[in-house]
Amino acid sequence: MKDFGGEWTEQKLKAFIKYVKAYLTILKKQKWQTIYFDGFAGYGNKTKEKSLDKYNLLTLFDLEEEVENIDVYEGSVQRILSLKEPHTFDYYYFIDSNEKYIKNLEETKSEIVHISQNRIIIRKDDCNNQIIKLADALKRKKYAALIFLDPFGMQVKWKVLENLRNTRSDLWILLPSGVAINRLLDKDKKLKHKEKLMELFGLPIQEIEKEFYQEIESETIFGKEVKEEKIKNPINHIANLYIQQLRTIWKFVLEKPLILYNTKNCPIFHFIFASNNKVGLRIASDIIVKEQDNG
Repeated sequence: MKDFGGEWTEQKLKAFIKYVKAYLTILKKQKWQTIYFDGFAGYGNKTKEKSLDKYNLLTLFDLEEEVENIDVYEGSVQRILSLKEPHTFDYYYFIDSNEKYIKNLEETKSEIVHISQNRIIIRKDDCNNQIIKLADALKRKKYAALIFLDPFGMQVKWKVLENLRNTRSDLWILLPSGVAINRLLDKDKKLKHKEKLMELFGLPIQEIEKEFYQEIESETIFGKEVKEEKIKNPINHIANLYIQQLRTIWKFVLEKPLILYNTKNCPIFHFIFASNNKVGLRIASDIIVKEQDNG
């Protein structure tokens, strides 16, 4: 069984689980109370559905061609909950806003016998609301949280992530750099979804425009003509700008994240790591280098 998305999903989860095991090995020695937080758990729960209806952004941005090889995979939820000592968390939080996926998560939870049921918390809510609550808890008690944000689109709001500043948190986030974001940054600079771009990057639209568009001067029979064009290689720059922003919240952000490609060898996502712990950065970097080489 596999999770939604094809080979790139398998590559992403393989890297993530390697980090989870290393993370828990270190944290248990340091006597931290550990929290696992999955903000889009319905996407990472096993499913026999092959439809794309759960990802409404696919329809909005016409991305079906970008994400192929849809199949049934063992997702992040099953992989995390199947881990046994010493690779278990003190608390697990699975968040999703869809009632149907919540029911699926409850069924998955009921099948787990090696982790106490009261340690597995499932909440029906917008991930952004729950991140704020998590950040508050991390600031009040000696908790360390590993946060897994695996949305297909651009649901995670920058102003919400800022609440995690100065917390003992490690973040893995899937950035739809080559699909949703790149599509919103259209060649003609119409930018019909400015609010979404500002919410994602935490920057005013004027700064975003400066990052992705440049003035090109050319000679015509009528003299010099200046027009604005989208920069070359915008997908990598999307990731670099997001990484730059993450550094305003976390001390250490992986400079070279895991790049996930479709079967046409086009980059569609960047899987990015951030932490306030230098050791975590080193571990994540080692994992990603090996996984990218094998990808």
